[in-house]
Amino acid sequence: MTDQPDFPVRAVPSGRFARAQHIGGLATGLVGGIAMSGAAALLKGQRPRLSDLVMTPRNVARLTARLSEMRGAAMKLGQLLSMEAGELLSPELEAVLARLRAGAHVMPPAQLKTVLADSYGTDFRTLFRSFDTRPLAAASIGQVHRALTPDGQPLAVKLQYPGVRAAIDSDLDNVAALIRWSGLWPRELDLAPLLAEARAQLHEEADYDREGAALVRFGTLLADDPRFVVPAHDAHRSRPNALAMGFVASEPIERLADAPPAIRDAAVAALIELCLKELFTFRVMQTDPNFANYRWNPETGQILLLDFGATREISLEMSVAYRALLRAGLANDRAAILAALARIGFIKPDLNARHHAVILDMAEMGFAVLRGPKPFDFRDNDLADRLRARGMEIGGERELWHLPPPETLFLQRKIGGLYLLATRLGARVDVAALVRRFA
Repeated sequence: MTDQPDFPVRAVPSGRFARAQHIGGLATGLVGGIAMSGAAALLKGQRPRLSDLVMTPRNVARLTARLSEMRGAAMKLGQLLSMEAGELLSPELEAVLARLRAGAHVMPPAQLKTVLADSYGTDFRTLFRSFDTRPLAAASIGQVHRALTPDGQPLAVKLQYPGVRAAIDSDLDNVAALIRWSGLWPRELDLAPLLAEARAQLHEEADYDREGAALVRFGTLLADDPRFVVPAHDAHRSRPNALAMGFVASEPIERLADAPPAIRDAAVAALIELCLKELFTFRVMQTDPNFANYRWNPETGQILLLDFGATREISLEMSVAYRALLRAGLANDRAAILAALARIGFIKPDLNARHHAVILDMAEMGFAVLRGPKPFDFRDNDLADRLRARGMEIGGERELWHLPPPETLFLQRKIGGLYLLATRLGARVDVAALVRRFA
């Protein structure tokens, strides 16, 4: 990791009471803004909806800034809602959530020093020859710093924001109540499964011992694959709220867009094959497709894999169900496709024949790629536009609104993220040949 971006700096509110006050202050500010906007509208003879009063430009800015400052569950829930239900949300709410995906504030130096002392003890300096106070990366749970061991070995150390783990449940409850109160969340969509998924995911990602074990596990699984590098876990300098690993020089994966076509095509093919192995062979998956979790070393051509906090086990039943879906799609068996989608939970039970046809038409758009004789050109195609247009049609029919079971959301998110990355890089990949190896 060679880039060190500048992040906005703000102390993380720690403790449940302080974080609840943050949400309470946000709600109070929104109520005040609603009262003023509503009064102005009434004077003009208008009768605005509550959602219109909530999502004024000023309130949008206030909501986004406060959730980003809190980090932790508040920010993570916003990201998850955006990724899983973005096309069904109001443009105003999606604008807020999209900004939450962009990144977090970072801790000021004084708070950083306190976190280091809490994690390692007041003599933490004896564990490091140097520790760069400027973070390499920042996200919803923690921020990453570069350091050197006393004998000069380079490290990347991820420090968890203070109070984040203890406040996960209360943060989720408070933010969910705020979202429901605003009237912006569609009543037809059950928020509870997403809350349950966010709760489980956050508790797992905040468990740095678990992430360290996943780091070691993936390092072992990919030890014989020269295309990938997994940082070595430094157990001696890892703690429940601090995860230390080897630092590997690399560049943002997006820079592969400027590499020769053969190099970027091979990199994307490797990532797609890895996803298939995770699903069907390893049955364990790093489920966060954030571009920052993939980096590239132009000298070795290797892809660096990061952030194993979102690692999830895949049940044999789920793996078998997805293999059945792939086989049905390759065979163009519409009845088998429908049965597999129902088994996985992607469609609501008891839909009528017309709605089945709509869903099968969308599935056919994707499966046609897997039956094609030529490499798929991720840049020069309109698949995403066609799927989005069809999805918007479904969005207008509320009886079709449905969120898949939480256990399938992470896989849907991973596949979508890889598609976006392949499109960003302009890759051409024989996806059909890769998929047939696992079907």
